Amino acid sequence: MSIQFLVLMVPVLFGMMGFAIDLGRLYLVRGELNQAASSMALAAAAKLNGTAVSADDATLAARLTIDGGDGKGNKYNFGSLAIGASGGTLVSEAPDPGYYSAAADAIGEDQNAGASTAGATDAKHVRVNITAEAPLTFWGFLSLGQSRKATIAGRASAGMSAPVCTACGIDPFVIAPIDVDDTVDFGFVAGSLYTLGSQCTGAAPGVLGASVARVPYLLIDRFDDTSLQDESQQLYRIGAQGLLPSSTTAKACVTIASADGEQIWSVVNGGTLSAAPLACGQVPPAARDVLCGIYTRLDQNVTPPAACSVVTEVETLAANYTPDRDVTTLDDYTLYTGNTRRVMTFPVVDALNAGAAMTVLGFRQFLIQPNPDDVVTNPADTNGRFIALYIGNKVPLKQGGFGGTCGVTSGPGKVVLLQ
Repeated sequence: MSIQFLVLMVPVLFGMMGFAIDLGRLYLVRGELNQAASSMALAAAAKLNGTAVSADDATLAARLTIDGGDGKGNKYNFGSLAIGASGGTLVSEAPDPGYYSAAADAIGEDQNAGASTAGATDAKHVRVNITAEAPLTFWGFLSLGQSRKATIAGRASAGMSAPVCTACGIDPFVIAPIDVDDTVDFGFVAGSLYTLGSQCTGAAPGVLGASVARVPYLLIDRFDDTSLQDESQQLYRIGAQGLLPSSTTAKACVTIASADGEQIWSVVNGGTLSAAPLACGQVPPAARDVLCGIYTRLDQNVTPPAACSVVTEVETLAANYTPDRDVTTLDDYTLYTGNTRRVMTFPVVDALNAGAAMTVLGFRQFLIQPNPDDVVTNPADTNGRFIALYIGNKVPLKQGGFGGTCGVTSGPGKVVLLQ
């Protein structure tokens, strides 16, 4: 009797083992496809910056995650098959991402939806759909699995998050609102040129080029006394790329409505605050050093200007930075074809006050322009001026946080997975 029972149970046991093996493989494939879809969606969403070329850049970035030409792109079926290509009898498809202006449309309910509903200049979110055939081993003996393969789908949506309360890696130039009651643009007009200049005392200097107004700024304190680089080197690097990475959030980031407020850059230089406002016509040393860094975002000449010789080892620092891909003068931001090196994100404070704490109200973005009088930004400008196009909140931040209740409804976000 026991032998007969064993004879009956052996096929059942092998069937259960086969079921487990095939089911496990299908779950593995689905996980690999979802991971690939997430990588594609995040890469694409990071390129959506409100320009006419951003969708093309986003699609290219997405495709490079599955086929970077180096064999290291995301694959499936134990990492053996390229996604979007045929592998023997197995076929996979990875259509171009779909682009959307609203997160709800990118998430959607239709599992097969993928067509874009937004143009490149309006797109803020992306959806990726991937399908692939997975091999069947034991299920192939069943009538439902005679093709010896099953189709699995992976899907992900990503895009710009809600406005962040803490922004990291941004530019520590604080500016005041033109209109404090305007919580969307603080009185700045999208598409208008502004001359940003170091706050000074006395008769205000004029604007550059076709700027509609002069916007004074102050540098806020982010000096890292644990760094091996001196003040001029840190300022140069900040001008070239924004706030430097740090294990201390307070040094690498800026928070809206922080209880401590923001203070002016406070490293003592020659007995005075290196960022303290001077009489108009005299640029503070800190502002000059930062302008030298900004210069690298636009200048095609690898030799730093003479005014930057005060920056320690400036030639070595300059070699680390290349200019933006697009350094042309623009009146229409949507025509910008660069890599966002020219985009600067500024904290907007309640009022500029070099002698007291300033409260950050939000973050807004500008596209710096070649100086019409000097071809590029001029670190020797005695008023620390440069010209910029106001663009609002177009470019997603690389890092930021939502901690706290800053309560803002407008401002840049960061790229996040929506689903």
